[in-house]
Amino acid sequence: QVQLVESGGGSVQAGGTLRLSCAASGATVNSNCMGWFRQAPGKEREGVAAIGRDGTTTYADSVKGRFTLHVDYVKNTLYLQMNTLKPEDSAMYYCAAARAWSCPTAEATMDPQNFRYWGQGTQVTVSS
Repeated sequence: QVQLVESGGGSVQAGGTLRLSCAASGATVNSNCMGWFRQAPGKEREGVAAIGRDGTTTYADSVKGRFTLHVDYVKNTLYLQMNTLKPEDSAMYYCAAARAWSCPTAEATMDPQNFRYWGQGTQVTVSS
């Protein structure tokens, strides 16, 4: 019912920037229940930045001060502005949304299991 399409990934040098986009369609999605996750080869999928049901945004410690979430309510699009990228940021980045009736609290948004709908991912590669 909910479709999420990511875009904006690419290859950049360390210190560079990228802006990822997640366009939601097919159903009304509560922006308070959406976020970004990433998964590097051989590693678990981890939360990067997400908005909980109270509207509070949670960022992974590793990206605080560098990544920022933005919401375009008209376009129903969630953006992830990534600045000062590091090689360790390299991963497949996924947009995710929770079902409205199970929207996670801010403290629970970093757990991928709290999200039902997923995009196909967009690759981010940061070289040094």
